[in-house]
Amino acid sequence: MKPLYNLATKIAEKALPLAGRFNHKLKLFTEGRKSVFDKLQAEIDPAEDYLWFHAASLGEFEQALPIIEEVKKEFPKYKVLITFFSPSGYENKKNHPLADVITYLPLDTANNAKRFLALVKPKIAFFIKYEIWPNFLTELKKQNIKILLVSGAFRENQVYFKPYGGFMRKALSNFDHFFVQNETSAELIKSIGFNNITQSGDTRFDRVSRQIQYNNTLDFAEEFINNKTCLVAGSTWPEDEEILLPFINQTSAGIKIIIAPHEIKEEKIKALEQKIKRKSIRYSAKENQELANFEVLILDTIGLLGKVYSYANIAYVGGAAGTSGLHNILEPATFGIPVIIGKNYNNFPEAIRLRQLAGLFSVETSSEFSEVIEKLLANKEYREKTGMIAGHFINSNTGATQTIINYLKRLPGFS
Repeated sequence: MKPLYNLATKIAEKALPLAGRFNHKLKLFTEGRKSVFDKLQAEIDPAEDYLWFHAASLGEFEQALPIIEEVKKEFPKYKVLITFFSPSGYENKKNHPLADVITYLPLDTANNAKRFLALVKPKIAFFIKYEIWPNFLTELKKQNIKILLVSGAFRENQVYFKPYGGFMRKALSNFDHFFVQNETSAELIKSIGFNNITQSGDTRFDRVSRQIQYNNTLDFAEEFINNKTCLVAGSTWPEDEEILLPFINQTSAGIKIIIAPHEIKEEKIKALEQKIKRKSIRYSAKENQELANFEVLILDTIGLLGKVYSYANIAYVGGAAGTSGLHNILEPATFGIPVIIGKNYNNFPEAIRLRQLAGLFSVETSSEFSEVIEKLLANKEYREKTGMIAGHFINSNTGATQTIINYLKRLPGFS
């Protein structure tokens, strides 16, 4: 299996630049990696010790962030390197102030791993959630660099738990410790012979729980909402919008609606605008406008959704109406509001659990969505009780970050 994996990686290394000519994301993926080693050569200080955090994309970065924040406080002598696999992660966070160096992860070849580690020489490598790269892990182990998986999530349909998954199980054996999100993940890892496990929970709970402590004031949101009930639909895809639009266009509830599409390309925003029959405005066009006169605000920017959720009475979180993957339901839940999602959420344990607790609703059609939201709008006591369940769900699941920090404090020679 290892020769096949390495061959496939080599083929991808050659094929991706060609594919990038026809796909913007793949172009960023390949172009960004051309300068990785030059960037590391220029920005890594050989006199300093580094902690390396690797995240696939934005969601995994949010899981790493509370750990990075605490590491900076508890172990200030260490520098922080963050790598991303995907362009959506790197392009959005390449200038994040908490990191000393941010770059792409080179493709997982043995030579790239050796070259990368020769430049970085990390004290500890943190891999987030399910980032398993066999050649990097093997080389880290050879160099006696401690490797941790944090906020690990495992499912029984993954290759590690299949008869033919020996190569990837061997990759897992390089980890010094697994910090996993839930009991299911812990039991699955134990079933293939690992006991170096802590069921710590998901660090995203720590991340979102802190949001409520920050200054979430947004003048434009206050002006737009104008003391009315507000629905915030975050990270929506076209499949989500098909569910939302009939209600938006037909409701007589007099509520304000903020939509934050996942993709903010001009053609996508324009297509959405054309489908909205209510008086709508884009965030980018808000200057010199009386925002209170509009019924729908389209958030055609990034970086504000977390704060915008603080103004919501009800949230719809996108991604689960189609197959793109459910976005972060914890961001709105931390503000103690009901959350509505689409039907495809079986791979998201936090959504499963919150629905079991009755703090979250799953809908499949526009009529189901209208039924749920109209009940929430009509019954304030029901809405607030549902939101209280969501808020308590967040508060009762914090602490993963501190568990990891406590582990670091006990490591010999690490301070």
